[in-house]
Amino acid sequence: MKIFIGSDHQGFYLKEKVFAYLAKHNCDVEDVGDKVLDPNDDFPEFAQAAALKIIGSDNKDPRGILICGGGQGMAIAANRFRGIRASVIWDAFEAKMTRNDNDSNMLCLPARILNDEDGVWQGIIETWLNTPFATATRFKRRNAQIDEL
Repeated sequence: MKIFIGSDHQGFYLKEKVFAYLAKHNCDVEDVGDKVLDPNDDFPEFAQAAALKIIGSDNKDPRGILICGGGQGMAIAANRFRGIRASVIWDAFEAKMTRNDNDSNMLCLPARILNDEDGVWQGIIETWLNTPFATATRFKRRNAQIDEL
């Protein structure tokens, strides 16, 4: 699995921690930006970069992790791309459900809510990465309907 990770200035420090965590655990991870803390950057460019990498990847299961202040902006921007199913997630249960039911391929994390003190983001990421899509007929049908919108 290839993982593309990006953030704006509000998620920059958490992105750096997540990137290091994934690399330490031998994940194939690529940083799509921002590469430096820039208080004037805009989240849509990083959502687009990650989405295009996923769409263009020949990897079997490419995924993305996007981080901004609330996660919502990144999800809105990423979901503009056909084939992207981005979800804002704040706990491990929702991480499991978005993978199981929706085959989410983009995890959007809210940096203002998640902090490093209790390792919540680690549990979210591990759950999201390790939960398979249930492949139920109704779930496949719904994802196909989304892609036709």
